[in-house]
Formats: sequence, structure tokens, C-alpha cells
Amino acid sequence: MAEAVRKAGVFFGYAENFVYAPSVQKEREIIVKSGAQVLRMTGEESHKGSASPVYGIWRYAGGGSLIGKGCHPLTGMMYLKRVEGLARDGKAIRPKSVSARTHQLTRLPGYQDKGLLRTDYHDIEDYGFMHVEFTDGTVADVVTSEIVLGGVYDYVEVFANNHRTRCRISPTGLMETYNPRGEQFKDIYLLEKASTQEGWSPAAPDENMTMGYQWELQDFVTAAAAGAQPQSGLELALDTTTTIYAAYVSDEQKGAAVAVPLL
Repeated sequence: MAEAVRKAGVFFGYAENFVYAPSVQKEREIIVKSGAQVLRMTGEESHKGSASPVYGIWRYAGGGSLIGKGCHPLTGMMYLKRVEGLARDGKAIRPKSVSARTHQLTRLPGYQDKGLLRTDYHDIEDYGFMHVEFTDGTVADVVTSEIVLGGVYDYVEVFANNHRTRCRISPTGLMETYNPRGEQFKDIYLLEKASTQEGWSPAAPDENMTMGYQWELQDFVTAAAAGAQPQSGLELALDTTTTIYAAYVSDEQKGAAVAVPLL
């Protein structure tokens, strides 16, 4: 696909909303303007399970938590390292190697199913961890799973040589509401993947903005019209994909470090 895109000279936008989330974009500005060196990062996307009926089957989903959810915080962190390298040296900092482990926690013989988490995973993981080393020796850790209640849990945290930033993507803390009777809110959307809307709940007034979708589409349309490259483009998509599938190879080798092929 990459060869076809390059040969045809067409526009390619990698639709990764973590890149365009306002908190991540503000961190981009901090890194560039302060000349920061990012030493380590942590990030996560987790919730109580995908809504897709075929998500639990590898041949349809391409994997489990690592590819289905881990791609989001991973790309957000790789984007920030790319930005750092381009700002300082004019050359992107890219992933070098990855170590990973996966588990099938809801398929454990002793798992006690309370009916709150999705459990019909045939041959994919419902928990995964990736440790990425970049070409400059710095690191990023990704946690991702299907076993988190309370709505989508998305964040990126940056530890640099001159600052520290928590990028909250969901929930963002913009609004909380209290509902004493669940049925009152049955037609009201508060937060993705929330199990209940009774009691105190974090509310998302505009996820298109806080999760980056609006800015993602704006960047793609603007870049396509101007003949420019988007912030989230082909190179970032390739690095994300090769890193995650190298992570699956690492998991097969019980967590051994595996080189990421730089396409």
C-alpha cells in the first residue's frame, strides 16, 4: 500500500485522533517551543470491550487489545517523538525495538464473570503491554485492555527533561453530572462505554473536539487542498503498524526485544 501511495503521489491521511486531541497538540507546542527532550512516556486506551461482533476473532480483527486499542496511545506518543526530532535536528525520532506481553484474562479458568465485561474472545488478547525503545534510546510504555469499567480510559503522560505533562483524552473532566434515577438519562449520551448513568458521571459535552476528530478532519481537508502532508500521515501509520506486529512477535518470544522494521 505504501509503495502504491508513493508511486501515485496521492494524499494519505492516517486517521489517528490521539494525534489531534487538543491536549496532545498543546504538548506538541510545549516540546517544540521549550526545546524539550522527552525521556519517557506512558499511555493507555482501555474500556469494557469492543462493540464489534467479530472483534474477538483474529482473522477478522487482526489481533486484540494491542492492535485494536494500543494503536491509539502508541501513535500519539510516536507522533510526539517525531515532532521532537524534527524540531531539534530536522529528522524524525522513530521506534527502534519493542517488547510486549499479552494475556487472555477473561478466559482464565478461575475468571468470575459478573456480566459487566465482554468475554467472547476466541483467539485474541484482552490485555496487552508494549515497551518501545526509540532510535535515540528513550522509551514509551503502552497499556491497553478490555477489562476497564467506567467508560473509555485514554491518556498520554510525558516525562521530559524540562517539564511533565498529563494529556487527558477521555474522560477530560470538563463536566460531571449527578443522576439519582438511571431511567431519566436513558436517551442521553454522557460517556463512551459507560456501564451506568446512575450516580455521579463524567460527561463529554463534545467528544469531536476533546478527542481530536474535528481537528483531524480539518487537517486532512486543509492538507489535501494545499497539496501538503498532514500531521498524521503515511510514515506515522507505517511505524505504528510495524511496531504493533513486531510486538506480537515479541509476545510469542515471551517478551524478548524485537527490532521494528523501519519501512
